Amino acid sequence: MTLNTKTAGFIDRAMSTQEDCSLRAQFTLYYDLYRPERAPAPLLIALHGYGANKRQMMREAKLMAPDDFAIVSLQGPYQHIREPKQQGGPLRFGFGWLTNFRPEESHAIHHKALKDLIDALANDGTAEPNRVFLLGFSQSCALNYRFAFTNPGRLRGVIGICGGTPGDWETNENYQQTPADLFHLAGTRDEFYTPERVEDYEKQLATRARSVTFKSYDAAHEIVEEMRTDVKQWLIQHNKKSDI
Repeated sequence: MTLNTKTAGFIDRAMSTQEDCSLRAQFTLYYDLYRPERAPAPLLIALHGYGANKRQMMREAKLMAPDDFAIVSLQGPYQHIREPKQQGGPLRFGFGWLTNFRPEESHAIHHKALKDLIDALANDGTAEPNRVFLLGFSQSCALNYRFAFTNPGRLRGVIGICGGTPGDWETNENYQQTPADLFHLAGTRDEFYTPERVEDYEKQLATRARSVTFKSYDAAHEIVEEMRTDVKQWLIQHNKKSDI
């Protein structure tokens, strides 16, 4: 077969092209912090769902955390544009925790951010390192479970609201038993995490957690008042438990 000059040049370029090269870049994660009068204090780290932000989740966390808790609302690393609330209004922004392109890199960012945050707040006297609770809504829920089961002993408890469990639950060899207690809250009208989808979550999570509380609510994909009340009572109860 004879190749013309144009075709040969195309093949040469294709053979010499290197794909998926990479370079490291540093970016900043932002969080809001509430400090109670007395420190060090039990710590609640609250993570928002897809399209939300740290201010929104801080408002929710303040409604759920006991008065003597320090609270951190950490914002996801991936920003995107959202439509204006009103026609002609300014564009809004939202944030997420995960993409489907190389998700393992998103997992690593999430894990490092939580470790660094816990260490920083323990070192500056804000938080008691053995009384750290992690709360996630929607997208951040499975990521938080992933963190808990790969970092046993870092958390006193984990709260998941209207979210899922890790997709590699059966195949990831890094998951371990954790001494943390778990509280999973689900909505009976949740269009994303339907009752059928979450029906095995309690049994699944119980295989690796110290204890699991699972409760369903008359709710869609949202946080309702009954959930807030139950989360606060659960935090009070499990904060009183003896140290892990």
